[in-house]
Formats: sequence, structure tokens, C-alpha cells
Amino acid sequence: MERIGFVGLGIMGSRMAANLRRAGYELTVYNRTRERAEAWAAEHGGTVAATPAEVGAASDVVVTMVVDGPQVAEVLLGEHGVAEGAAQGALCMDMSTIAPGESRRIAATLAERGIRFVDAPVTGSSPKAQDGTLTIMAGGAPEDFQRARPLFEVMGELIVHVGDEVGQGEMVKLINNAVAAANAHTLAQALVVGRVTGVDLDALTEVMAAGSGGSAMLSLKAGPMREHDYTTLFKLEHMLKDVRLCLEEGQAAGVPFPAAAAVREALTAGMGRGLADADFAALVEAVEGFADKRL
Repeated sequence: MERIGFVGLGIMGSRMAANLRRAGYELTVYNRTRERAEAWAAEHGGTVAATPAEVGAASDVVVTMVVDGPQVAEVLLGEHGVAEGAAQGALCMDMSTIAPGESRRIAATLAERGIRFVDAPVTGSSPKAQDGTLTIMAGGAPEDFQRARPLFEVMGELIVHVGDEVGQGEMVKLINNAVAAANAHTLAQALVVGRVTGVDLDALTEVMAAGSGGSAMLSLKAGPMREHDYTTLFKLEHMLKDVRLCLEEGQAAGVPFPAAAAVREALTAGMGRGLADADFAALVEAVEGFADKRL
């Protein structure tokens, strides 16, 4: 059984790492806020490292689950980063959601040091991270994917090798999240229209769920939107980041994505309303603002 390092113990990472511990893996962990790492280790067991370099030195495989591309680059390649301590042949599995080009640049730098890399972002939010049923989409060499697969199977339910090129996992994730956000945006608009026209929203959601209007966003977000309960499963600011990155990739390729562009504006309005840390269901606040009507 390989020695595992885990960098990033936030909402998702703490749950994913806990599943690895329950599966019997010995973990060395690092979090930017050391107190969080110590609290995690006290609950689950494991060794707390003072730097990502210490994680690299103690591990054969290192998982990173942080916020954005600059953070991934910092913990892997920066001063006291994983690459300073990792041996040749080590494997880095980045499960954050970052730009595909950033993944490729990081992978190329690690390769110069003899360190392998796969990009493997996840979808499913914290409940699926908790019970190990995430969807994992991985890009990278087939042999690296196969090496990582036992860990993926602990953390996820659907594991898809989406391509042999690093960055393809990230692109699939960005498109998926843009579609999810656009669906949530459409749902918010439907609920506001229903409310203003006097429709029974229980009846509306029941009919939509049973027909072609059904979606994962309907089942997950209609209730929180109606109740204005934005308990965070996936932060609004993180969804805005993912939608923005998707649009930037499409723009670079000369391909428009109008639905994603529209929801980017709603999410931006949510940021302006101080909802960055709220669940992205809070984009309904922006839709209510546009309509000057409240659910």
C-alpha cells in the first residue's frame, strides 16, 4: 500500500482524506491553517506536516485539493512545495478545479523533476465527498491513471479516464459545472416567474421533476432557493471561478457559450450582494433582484 499525502483539508478535501484513512491508507496531511490539519488528524489519525515539502518526502502519491491554480502551483512547485521533498517517480494527483493550461504547465515542470501528474477534478459537492460517491474525471497517461485508480475508487463512485492528455479532466469538469450553473440559473428564473404569476410552487416543482423539466439542480436547489437557505455545499465564488474558466477556454477556442455567460453575470451579482461564501443556490437572489420580486 503506497504512502499517501493530502494537501488541502477544506469542505471537500477533509472528507475525501477521511475516506482514504477509513480504507486503511496512512496519510501525511498539510493544510494552510495548521489548526484545521491538527483537528483532522486528531479525529481520523495521520501525521501533520509543517510544509508541503514534508508531505512530498513522506509520500509516494500526493493528492492536492485546494481552491485555484495559483494555490496548486504554490503547494506543488513553490518554496517548500511538494516537489522539493518528493522522490523521482512520485505521483501528484490534483483534484482541484483549475484551468487546463495551468494543469499542463504544472505537469511539465514536475516532469522535469521526474514526478508524474494527473488532473482529476471531482463533482458531487460535500455530501458525496462524505460518502465516497464523487464523480472523478481524470486526464493523464494511462499508466498514471491506473496507479491512481485505487485511490479514486475509495473517494468516488464514477471514475472516468477522459483522456491521455493532462488538462482534459479539468476541461470536462469546467463544462459540467457551467451546465450545472446554467441549469440552476434557469431553475431560479422559473421559480420567480411561477411565484409572480401565482403558480403553486409545490405543484410546479412536482410536475417539472416528473417530466422533461427535471434535473439534478431541480432536486438539489429548488428547496434551498425557495427557503433562501444557502447552507454551503459549493461556494458561489467557486462556481463563478469555474464558469469564468470555462468561458475563457471557449473564448480561446473561438466557441461561444451564451448560457454560461448569462449565469456568470448572475453569479457576479451574487458576489456583489456579499454572497461569495454562500452556496451557489444564492444566485436566486440576483434573479430576484433583476425581477424586483421575491420568492
